[in-house]
Amino acid sequence: MIKKISVVLFTLVLLTACSGAKKEDKVIKVASHMEPMTDVVNIAKEELAKEGWELELVNVSDNRQPNVALNDKEIDANFFQHIPHMEDFNKSVDGTLVGVTPIYDAIVGFYSKTYDKIEDVEKGAKVAIPNDPANEARALAILADHKIITLNDTDIRKVTTEDILENPLELEFIKVKLLTLTQAYEDVDLVYNYPTYIGKIGLTPKKDAVLIENSDSYYAISLVAREDNKDSDKIKALTKAMTSDAVRSFLVEDHDATLVPSF
Repeated sequence: MIKKISVVLFTLVLLTACSGAKKEDKVIKVASHMEPMTDVVNIAKEELAKEGWELELVNVSDNRQPNVALNDKEIDANFFQHIPHMEDFNKSVDGTLVGVTPIYDAIVGFYSKTYDKIEDVEKGAKVAIPNDPANEARALAILADHKIITLNDTDIRKVTTEDILENPLELEFIKVKLLTLTQAYEDVDLVYNYPTYIGKIGLTPKKDAVLIENSDSYYAISLVAREDNKDSDKIKALTKAMTSDAVRSFLVEDHDATLVPSF
């Protein structure tokens, strides 16, 4: 009798454990840190629920933490960055992060409290640009594309201020952290920025920027996973949800002034 009870108890414990493992396996952890990225994740959460998946949004406060967490396998994916930024992270820590799919192109550009249009910029103007390699190159490429500066023949995706050949306006470049560019708006003549950040002070690219990037989706904000899980059922389900009609409608209807869907 004792043996039978033991077998029954063992079976119940095994079934409970299996049931718990199965439930946990349906949870997808995704890190993101601000609107509209978190909005996209939450819409994907609703889409995933229809298919029996549970999405857990992990809120973070900077642009490194979500990559560290993903690389350390604490989460399944993140959504906050473009691929060049991800590649810079990989190089810095020998990481294994991979881009899964682009979601939208943020309309980036330069803003000014001093000038109404770029033609008004005077010699010696102070220009704030990001201090991380990927975004520094992006900012300089915009200025070069609009003939404000001339760059050498270095890969346009990798240029720094050291690659400036001609600077006829003698612009003074000030490099600051990406997340503090909005604060720099009051202290400089031109500042590069993303709509997500500059929107905090009531500015939008199409209405207020003096220069706007001619986007080619190279810097699209993308869903990112790891080399070891990019083909997993979790990431496949997440990708389907984040490229759903519901997400596209949200991007088009609610954020037409600041971004363009890239899927």
